[in-house]
This record gives sequence, C-alpha cells and structure tokens, in this order.
Amino acid sequence: MARSGLATQSTVTRPPQPQIIVVTTALLVFISFWRAAAIVLCDLASTAYYIGGIVEQAIGKAAPWYIGAVMLFSYAVRAVYVESCAMFVRGGVYRVVKEAMGGTLAKLSVSALMFDYVLTGPISGVSAGQYVTGILNELLQVMHVPFTFPSNATSAAIAVVVTLYFWHQNILGIEESSDKAMKIMGVTTVMVVLMLLWCGLTIWVRGATLPPLTPQFTPEALGWLQDGGWAKPVGALGLLIAFGHSILAMSGEESLAQVNREIAYPKLKNLKRAGLVIFGYSMLMTTLISFFAVMLIPDAVRISTYGDNLIGGLAMSVVGPLPVRLMLRVFVVVVGFLILSGAVNTAIVGSNGVLNRVAEDGVLPDWFRHPHPRYGTSSRLINLVVGLQLFTIIASRGDVYVLGEAYAFGVVWSFVFKALSMVILRFKDRRPRAWKVPGNLRLGSLELPLGLAAVFLVLLGAALVNLLTKRVATVSGAAFTLAFFLLFAASEWWGRHRRVGDEHLEKFNVRHTPALDPAGMGLRAKVRKLVPVRDPKNLSHLDRALHEAQSDAVDVIVVTVKVERGPGANGADPHFSPDEQAVFTAVVNRAEEFGKAVTQLVLTSNDAFFAIARAAKELEVSEIILGRSAKFTPDHQAEALAIRWGAVEPDAAHVLPVRVVSSQEELRFEL
Repeated sequence: MARSGLATQSTVTRPPQPQIIVVTTALLVFISFWRAAAIVLCDLASTAYYIGGIVEQAIGKAAPWYIGAVMLFSYAVRAVYVESCAMFVRGGVYRVVKEAMGGTLAKLSVSALMFDYVLTGPISGVSAGQYVTGILNELLQVMHVPFTFPSNATSAAIAVVVTLYFWHQNILGIEESSDKAMKIMGVTTVMVVLMLLWCGLTIWVRGATLPPLTPQFTPEALGWLQDGGWAKPVGALGLLIAFGHSILAMSGEESLAQVNREIAYPKLKNLKRAGLVIFGYSMLMTTLISFFAVMLIPDAVRISTYGDNLIGGLAMSVVGPLPVRLMLRVFVVVVGFLILSGAVNTAIVGSNGVLNRVAEDGVLPDWFRHPHPRYGTSSRLINLVVGLQLFTIIASRGDVYVLGEAYAFGVVWSFVFKALSMVILRFKDRRPRAWKVPGNLRLGSLELPLGLAAVFLVLLGAALVNLLTKRVATVSGAAFTLAFFLLFAASEWWGRHRRVGDEHLEKFNVRHTPALDPAGMGLRAKVRKLVPVRDPKNLSHLDRALHEAQSDAVDVIVVTVKVERGPGANGADPHFSPDEQAVFTAVVNRAEEFGKAVTQLVLTSNDAFFAIARAAKELEVSEIILGRSAKFTPDHQAEALAIRWGAVEPDAAHVLPVRVVSSQEELRFEL
C-alpha cells in the first residue's frame, strides 16, 4: 500500500506518548544442545567415579558388563523422554504421569524423583569434598605436617560451599548455570581422553584379562532374597538382580526433560542431538572406566582403597614413573571435584524444573512461582531445594552412606512411572507424535507400542528386584518418598480453597519505561519482526514469525496494546492486568515450543494502530506481522496502519512491509 494514497494522514492527531511495560521472564533464555547435554552429563558422567566400586561390592568382578548393559539400555530410556518432550514441552515425570494416570500417582512419582534430586546434590558435593580432603591429607603427610583434616566434617563443609556457589549461579539463570556445566565438561573431556589413552597403552604394554561374565552376589546384595535359596547367580533372576544393582549408572535422565524447556530452536532436533551426545559420552566414559578398573587395578586394593574413586586408582595403576602418576592422580581428583560439583548444579536445575511443574498445577502455593525481581528466575523454589540439600549435608555430617544406598530408589521408580505413563498415553491420547519410540506394530487402526512396553517391563523388573534386594534403599527410600508425597498432598489441600480458577498463568517481571529503546531492551539483531497480539487463542501469526526466525539474527518483538478510552486517557499510569498475563502466558508457551526468545511489551494508548506504528518506527523493525482480526478485514487493518505510519514516519521513502496472517491465508502490503 503506497504512501502516496494516504491523503488523510495529516488529519491524524498524535496521541500522548504513553508509558511502556517491558515484560520479562528468565524462562525465555534458550540454550544450545551442547549446553543441555553438559548439564545432564554433569550428573550422568560423575557416576563413573563411584559406580564401579558400588556395583562390584554387590556382584563381584562382573560389574563392568552390567554397567555397560545399563548404559546401553539408557539409550532406550532416553528415547522415552524424547517422545514425552515431543508431546509436552514441559514433559517431565509429573506432567506425563498426570496426563496418563491422574494427580495422585503424579504426586507419588514426583515424590520419588524429588528424593533422587535432594540426595544427588549432597552425595555429589560430599564425595567431591572427600576427594579434595583425601589429596590434602596425603600432601600434608608427604610434607611431614602433623595435621590432618577431619574427613567427614571437611567434606561436609566443602559440599556446603559448592552448593551455595551453584545456588547463586541458578539464581542468575539457566544460561549462567549451563555455562559452568560446559566448562566443567570441557575439562572432564581432557581427563577422559587422557585416561582412556593411557589405560589403552598400559594394556598394550602389560596385557590384561577381561572380567568374568557371571556375577558373584554378596549376602547383602541379595537382601531379603538371600534366605530363599532360589535366587541364583545365573539365569533370568540373577541377571535382573545384577542389572538392578547397576541401574544407578543412568541417574540424571530426568534432567533432560527439565532442561528441554530451555533448549533452543529447532527444539526436537536439538533434543535428539543432546540425547545422542549424552549417550555417546556416558557410554564411553562410564563403561570403559569400569572395565579398565577391574582389568588394571590390583584386586587387593581396588575396592578397599579405591572403591569410591576408581579413576584415582587407575591413575596409580597405569604405566609410568611414580611422580608422573601422582600428578595424574591430582589431575583426576581436581576433575572429579569439578564434575561432582557439576552434579550439584544438575540437581538444582532438575529439581527446580520439577517443582515449577508442581507449583504450576497448584500442588505448591503460588507464592513459590514469583520470579526474582532482578533475574526473573524462580528463586523461591531454588531456595527451597538448596535449603533441603544443605539440611541433608549438615544432618549427615558428611556421612551419606544410608542416603547413598537409598539413592537408586527414586531413580528407578521415577523411570517406571514415566515409561508406564507413556504406554498408557499411546492408547489414551492418539494425537500424531512428532517422534515415537521405535518398535511399533500396527494392526489395522490399532498400534501396539512394543518398544515402549519392553522398556517399561525391564524397568519394572529392575525396580521390583531392587525392592527385595536393597533393604536400606527400600526402607529409607519409601519413607522419604512417602514424606514428600504427604507434603505435596497437604500443600495442595491447603491451597485449593485459595486458588482462583484452574488456568495456569505464567509469572512475569514487569518494568516501566517512557521510551522504546532498542538497546535497552536487548535488541541486537539486524532483522526485527513486530508481532502485535491481543487474543491468546489467535496466535497463528506469531507461530509464523517464530517459525521464520530460525537464527539469532532475527529478533521477534511481541506487543499487546492496552486501549484506553475517554478524555483523560493518556497511558501515563499503565498496569499489567490478568488479561495481559493470559496473553503473554500463551506467548511464552509458543516461544518454548519453538525454542526462540521473544521481547514482550505492553503499550497503553487510545489508538491501537498508532501505538503499533510508533513502536515499529522507534524499534526500527523490518516487518509487522498482524493476525487476522475478527472485527476488521485485512484491507481495513492495512489501511488503518498505513495512515498511522504516515503520521510517525516523515520519510516517504521508508517502506515497511506488513503481513496479515491467519491459519488459512497470508496477505502482504507495503506502508
């Protein structure tokens, strides 16, 4: 629509310049698949430091074979999570179980998962502290200093410091947190490559024998089955018992579902990429370290001396002069401290995501969801999680044996609930999936999810044998899970009469500014698309804009105009109403689905089209994308906007493209 046809533009009266509301949330800061993988790997890869010793104490020198089997099986479990995240952006255990089996079982499953997360931080932090304390005491002995650090107390103190550090990083936001995880995994990769090459050289020089396949169970490993006489070290039951004792090796899978919300565009493709990176890295590191430990570390010292630090034992067992091996061990301990500290971060990230889903559903008071006034993060939930972790560290005084034994309880049962729910949803919700777990048999109109069912049955079998063979885990894990469940149930009951409606509304930070300043709003891209919205159910034009904005070189600016009428309406005292909150909740949901950040604004004016034109001018946008109005025709929308554009832009040569988009059509104009 050419400017030359706008003879009436001079008759438009410029309304007073209104105040602008900038709507922000840290949840629209998206990360790459590398960063997402790093967050999850800080938990998964850290198990390489202790899983071999734990499993060998239960099933003997056959441990590496079963750890390897678990790591292979983890790819199938990860596929379950990918399918759930393709269905729901916030596709963690709570959301999936609730959709499939209702709120009660959802609270039970998330209670088991929270037990896992609350223990992950303290166990990893204290373990990191033990490595540091051990190397410090050894150095003091070498220097003949008559002093030693008390192991448990010092480890607990270090764990507290590490937890507080990552508490601060998570308050700053997911981007800061993931940056630390990336750096940790970078250093860990150097150590892993160096260690695997050195171990390979040692085997080539000395030779080595593969560990046996048959597990040798200790009485403690058989738990309540040791008196039955029918639990054999071979056969299906024996294999399942050995597998169950090794399943802790894939803890951390749920964290992938929690960070999915923050994975950048293209979300599903990047989610699958992250899953592949996690599988390859953890498979190589955890499995090979376990094999090399049994093959190279002498039997006499492997469990007694290096049971909690097999990589440190490998450093002392490879070929080379003693001083060089000591230096390698120090490096291994430093990296172990870093990656175990990273597991503390992963526990905070994951539990924050889980509790956000629970709070959104009204199970926790809405007060917890209010964003940090400066950073926009859910700081109150982070404070709750970190408070529980600090309490665990202090109460245990650095001795987390009982909690460590119970750790696998939450891991395996959250997997069971998740897999069962996905099987049920295949029949309950037959919408097309963007991705499915392979192994589906179609019989007419019915599709049988054989792959999903197989994953569920393996997890259920492992969980049931763990109930019978892990006494400490069963008793303490069940008690902690029940305590969390009762807490969630009581909180939901207490807050039910305080809730207003059942609709979930996102929490936002808002700030007022008198001017539209691109730099102050964080707009850096050369291409900027302005997308006015008003109806949360009419966002097809926003979908189009987000789909087209595939790179960081495009800024998407979403604006809603609060129209004031009357002689005194000047927009000088705007407020963020529930209507705007509902609109931007829908915008956030769309942005999460696409993995693309948006800038969100509320303009107050007595003329919506003028406010849009002025925003386009001052923000130097490249294009305006309008939604099809239920009140006006596209020609009327374009004409009205063209008149206002002429009032704000004196340069007739400045042509601005405009599109009116609906789900059925797209019309293009030029102002």
